[in-house]
Amino acid sequence: MRKKKEPNPKLRMRIAIGLGVVVIISVILVDYYLQQTQNAGQRFGDQLSQIQLALKNETQNLDTHLTQYKAGQISKDQMLAITDSHMVAMQNILPRYEQLKAPELFAPSLQLFKLSTETQIESDKALREWVATGDNSTYTKSDQLLQQSYQYEMNALHSYETAKSTGSQ
Repeated sequence: MRKKKEPNPKLRMRIAIGLGVVVIISVILVDYYLQQTQNAGQRFGDQLSQIQLALKNETQNLDTHLTQYKAGQISKDQMLAITDSHMVAMQNILPRYEQLKAPELFAPSLQLFKLSTETQIESDKALREWVATGDNSTYTKSDQLLQQSYQYEMNALHSYETAKSTGSQ
């Protein structure tokens, strides 16, 4: 009969240590990847927040002037100049969405935020036309587009929060 060879305890120990090192390195790499993904999501969220703040400030500024115009506190020519300036500012905000590097989970929300802004710009164009012509149908169109813009923004926020909660799991 053949004698069964005893396993080398030193070899077993080396294999166990080698496997342990592989497992530890794998855990570190996965953790690093997840941390980098989380950091990218945080940067994206911060940059998106800055865009949305600029948009909000610009919109509030126009709303303030519109209220003054309706109250007769500023002239039609002044309001036309204000809306022209506002539309330039809005057009300058729009490309900032393209510059964002959205993590894949956030791409749909980014597109909805951009669509909201584009629709708001269309609303502002109709508002300017109302100021220029006094045609109430263009004011109604502006209001409808603004409501659509608001709906896109609500959908974008929902999509963003869903992606954020999915990404953190």
